[in-house]
Amino acid sequence: MKHLANNKAFENCTSLPRQTRLSTGTAIVLGLLKGKIDVAPTTAYLMTYSDSKCNANCAFCPQARKSASNAELLSRVAWPVFATEIVLQQLEKAISAGEIKRVCIQALNYPSVFSEVCSIVETLKKHVNVPVSVSCQPLNSQNIWFLAEAGVDRIGIALDAATENLFEKAKGHTAGGPYRWRDVHKLLRVALGIFGEGNVSTHLIVGLGETEKETITTVQECVDMGVLPALFAFTPIKGTAMASLPKPEIGVYRRIQLARYLVVNGQATVKDMRFDSRGRIVDFGISHSTLSYIVETGLPFLTSGCPSCNRPFYNEKPGGPLYNYPRNIRLEELKTIKREVKF
Repeated sequence: MKHLANNKAFENCTSLPRQTRLSTGTAIVLGLLKGKIDVAPTTAYLMTYSDSKCNANCAFCPQARKSASNAELLSRVAWPVFATEIVLQQLEKAISAGEIKRVCIQALNYPSVFSEVCSIVETLKKHVNVPVSVSCQPLNSQNIWFLAEAGVDRIGIALDAATENLFEKAKGHTAGGPYRWRDVHKLLRVALGIFGEGNVSTHLIVGLGETEKETITTVQECVDMGVLPALFAFTPIKGTAMASLPKPEIGVYRRIQLARYLVVNGQATVKDMRFDSRGRIVDFGISHSTLSYIVETGLPFLTSGCPSCNRPFYNEKPGGPLYNYPRNIRLEELKTIKREVKF
């Protein structure tokens, strides 16, 4: 793929960070890279740029402080670097053309990150009316206020792990990271008070060693708080501390997707469901006919997250298996999903 040049300056950019990363799919949609994509992202995905890696040390992340992974990676997606002014120019065009419905900024952990994110959001909002999400670890309530005042519409604060023990191993004290399970829960509640219920998200990565019951229990706790939980499938990346961990079994992921959909949409609770001795879902807590109808819609198996987020191929190759479908599910794919769920 080849970078496309653009020398036109974007006004009012003096306080902006000089460079910003874009997911490869976003860069193609914005006309900054040449290439073909199987499914175009409906959200523009940006990531803050730092000369060094993230100050955190999450065991699954290529951006971790001690990771030996390629610095362009986040999950399996490459994020090339562009001048921020050019990114904002092209975003304005794509949003005006209806190609992009939302902007999502992935914020690494380093000292100037929140001032940089706020500058990007403030400048973008001067030119276009577009919802903006920020995925970050705010560390304190003041940073959450900064984001809200800059014009951010939604905030995502990732738990990533379904249990406190796995959290500590993946991104907390055991991993050599600055994050603590209780602190993240506290900041989620602070964010709810600032952004309001329905505008705060978290992420859970399936495949870190949790059971299906533990994941759905945490999904239920998030929903009860007023936080929207989105699912990711663990993706082993060379150079990370968890590179040798396998991907989650597709059947496990499908059952968790289906259970999450029921809980998020108020059609069942974790108390309604039954689990076997290994924590696997054996009863979703609703009638077979209702469950069959929900499976037939395909909706539980689409990418979960903010509105207009389809996150194409973040956890999988286009050839599959697709953990999260970034588009409508085809009939033959639905037949495969039913086998995976054992429905």
